[in-house]
Amino acid sequence: MKGFKKKFIFLTLGIISPLSLQTFKVNANSFGAEIFCSMRDGGNDHESSWEAAYTYIKKQKGGIFKVSPKQAASQITESVIRNRETFNYCVEYLDKLHPNRKLIRDLQKEKKRKEKNQKRLEKELESNQDFSDEIIERYSY
Repeated sequence: MKGFKKKFIFLTLGIISPLSLQTFKVNANSFGAEIFCSMRDGGNDHESSWEAAYTYIKKQKGGIFKVSPKQAASQITESVIRNRETFNYCVEYLDKLHPNRKLIRDLQKEKKRKEKNQKRLEKELESNQDFSDEIIERYSY
């Protein structure tokens, strides 16, 4: 009978513990969204609001793995959408959390292309420096 009680207690703790941690996680994400939305609604810019909310979400997330900015943005968006009545003023700020990824990729490709062209031009300029040592007479035939 004692073995059964111990198993029952461990089984109960095994079921209740993850549920309580999940509730804490949802509350932390919701509070991260509240921080972001309150700061934006108060007139703060996107960067400072985002940094405050992201810092809070990272701090609340325990464990080995860190929360990426993409995950935190998704958590804030999810909290705002789930609690639309509470955060009805915040929906307009969500677009800044998810920037246009295609535009960012295109800008990075363009930057790499320009750097590659710059290096090519520098190589050509270096190869043209060889002629500066010789004196070429214009009218010598």
